[in-house]
Amino acid sequence: MTYIQLHTPIPGPKSREILSRRAANMPAGLAKSTEIVVEKAKGALVWDVDGNRLIDFAGGIGMINAGHRPAQVVKAAKQQLDKCIHACTLVTTNEPAVELCELLNQLTPGNFPKKTLLSNSGAEAVENAVNIAKYYTKRPAIIVFEGGYHGRTLLTMSMTSKYSLFKKGYGSFMSEIYRLPAPNMYRPFQGMSKEQYLQHSINQLDHAFIAQVDPSAVAAIVVEPVQGEGGFVPMPTAFLQKIRNLCDQHGILLIADEIQSGFGRTGKLFAMEHHGIVPDMICMAKSMAAGLPISAVTGRAEVMDTPHPGAIGGTYGGSPVVSAAAIETIKLISDPKFLKRAAQIGEMIRRTLEGWKKRYPLVGDVRGLGGMRLVEFVKEPGTKTPDPDLTLEILRDAVSHGIILIRAGLYSNCIRLLPPFAITNEQLREGLRVLEGAIERAHERR
Repeated sequence: MTYIQLHTPIPGPKSREILSRRAANMPAGLAKSTEIVVEKAKGALVWDVDGNRLIDFAGGIGMINAGHRPAQVVKAAKQQLDKCIHACTLVTTNEPAVELCELLNQLTPGNFPKKTLLSNSGAEAVENAVNIAKYYTKRPAIIVFEGGYHGRTLLTMSMTSKYSLFKKGYGSFMSEIYRLPAPNMYRPFQGMSKEQYLQHSINQLDHAFIAQVDPSAVAAIVVEPVQGEGGFVPMPTAFLQKIRNLCDQHGILLIADEIQSGFGRTGKLFAMEHHGIVPDMICMAKSMAAGLPISAVTGRAEVMDTPHPGAIGGTYGGSPVVSAAAIETIKLISDPKFLKRAAQIGEMIRRTLEGWKKRYPLVGDVRGLGGMRLVEFVKEPGTKTPDPDLTLEILRDAVSHGIILIRAGLYSNCIRLLPPFAITNEQLREGLRVLEGAIERAHERR
């Protein structure tokens, strides 16, 4: 059976009309990776308004780990809609929000008392975590890493790397944010082995406390265990362990940004579990409620309880409808059978991508962790010169043949693969064949 069904070019006539309305009414800065106009979705399949059926390899940028419209999530949200749509946690209490916090306190890494603050977006979760860390430690400084992405608010954009795409033109950013190099094992420094490069990266953490900021001023170190927008760069265990050791040594809080890597994407509920390293606080969002807007920061109870009453919170945080959906989503994802399937899908993708790397010189690297996978395209394998134009060409070709994709990477020369884990083996193989076809055509044109 062929799952992709194309009745019109992408975009078709109905899509073009809606895209024209979008251009007239929505700001140009709100970019999009495809010309697809969605009508409905289920599992790993998406139908556009022209009746075309496509395979989703982007998952709304990693929000659909549980699949589009899982039945139990839809049922929970509908039942809650019939009872109460909104009950602000700054005014009243609703049980779904409390139950969700109980669930996150139980499932997140760390065998210690925890508390959870609910909010609406990944950036909000990170901002809350940083604010609470500063309040708890009474320190002003935050350490982040090159290649990191943490959001688009003033604080989180200040923390984010990739200046030209996310930060150019916005003027001044916040102070007391110190950005350190993070090891990308595909791009070690010239003349260094990978082992030497990793050790150099670890040494730079110590050096920063001499050259950039005194550790007594640092409230938190914020790290993505697998960089998302930065190009699915997994942080080595030794690097994360060094961060944990420095935090313990100097009374600094370790904040794990698991907004894209969390909720089963890497084959474990949270990516930090691969390393056996426990953060003090963990930021979550994206796949937490199967596409509904919600985020959370869970941390040590003594840390989370520090801000005075009224110092944290928001109007929409703890929405009963979204909390009900999140509870069912997390129950689904945390099931060992689901996580086993996520790991299997990741391994299928990994094996396929490794084959591409051997066959196509334009594929410079394939990497990731579990089901969080990426292909990096280069002009020449020897120089590893990024090729963002070729990457966009391949993406557009693949989309025109029926799969949904989005780029990533510091140089925008990577295509990330984030299929919903509701995808079948046949759908996965079909989507990978489409992407390989686009790569092969690009290879032949060279």
